[in-house]
Amino acid sequence: MAGVTLTDADLTRYARHIVLKEIGGDGQKRLMAAHVAVIGAGGIGSPAIQYLAAAGIGRMTLIDDDHVDLSNLQRQLLFGTDDVGAAKVSAAAAAVSALNPSVEIGQCAVRIDRDNAAALLDGVDVVLDGCDNFDTRLAVADAALSARIPLVSAAIGQFDGQLGVFRGWEADKPCYRCFVGSEPTRDAGSCAADGVLGPVAGIFGSLAALETIRAIVPFGDNSAGKLLLADLLTLRFRTIALPKDPGCPACRDYRPV
Repeated sequence: MAGVTLTDADLTRYARHIVLKEIGGDGQKRLMAAHVAVIGAGGIGSPAIQYLAAAGIGRMTLIDDDHVDLSNLQRQLLFGTDDVGAAKVSAAAAAVSALNPSVEIGQCAVRIDRDNAAALLDGVDVVLDGCDNFDTRLAVADAALSARIPLVSAAIGQFDGQLGVFRGWEADKPCYRCFVGSEPTRDAGSCAADGVLGPVAGIFGSLAALETIRAIVPFGDNSAGKLLLADLLTLRFRTIALPKDPGCPACRDYRPV
């Protein structure tokens, strides 16, 4: 936060944050000094990127090797028809610049994996993972745990979604592997094969952005170690506690902090 000042334009742009006693001017400065990595600029990443940019996150690194497809536009509202065929990170960067030109954008048009995750996440304050495959989720989660970076992880299905925040280096908080286990692969559906209702992506992308902001400027209840589940066919939400696995090979040896 050192060196961050609020200009008159900032005071106007972020006025609705600043008047919140839970955020205030100091909280807004923390947002403007923060560096967030967003894994996947798709259904979850698209709304998350918009809300984080609007919130004034100082720097976002966007990591996605995909290109905009016409079928994306039903739920990925960051993009328009003219973006079809463009790299998602470049189209997203252009959209962010139009929304809030003060946000610095790093474009990484690569697939994050075990070999490059540590380098791509170096210096990041929070990781928001909205990717669509299990191997990538594990690679991101392991790198975030190793670097002690809070991980906000969201996933969606046809009419349902889940959201968790993981800080497994803390004595009483689970890591992502405490939640999913250590399977190297896992069968999972896809939006292309199974379909997904567009607003489901919007809801969970927005919630992921909210939890990312909470990780930078703590407010309300601590959400780490909890899992939010939603069934939007019945409009039912529930939150469950995720216990730390004392035998988890990923986080059991971390010194409590």
